[in-house]
Amino acid sequence: MPIPVDKLTDPAVRAFVTALNSHDRAAFRAALTADATMADDGADRDLEEWTDREIFATRGHLDVEAQKGGGRDLVARYRNDTWGEMRTQWHFVVEDGKVARFETGQA
Repeated sequence: MPIPVDKLTDPAVRAFVTALNSHDRAAFRAALTADATMADDGADRDLEEWTDREIFATRGHLDVEAQKGGGRDLVARYRNDTWGEMRTQWHFVVEDGKVARFETGQA
């Protein structure tokens, strides 16, 4: 049973997941610091290119199964139109109430 997004512990992570699931680019960008970075499967990626390809152009969606580390470490089912659904892990670094870095990969 997924954890409802409004029950995610960390407010910055909650804003990130809410924006991702609603495909709201403006809200997603607002959830990130100006210099935010990310990695996928251990390799740094271009944040704008990756989020466009993996989230916005392909209707990405995150169903959180578990959270720990104050809500900054998630295990979730992630799906998009390119890859289908997979079990993933997410780690967030939060600075000043916004996501400064996120790392994702298969769980």
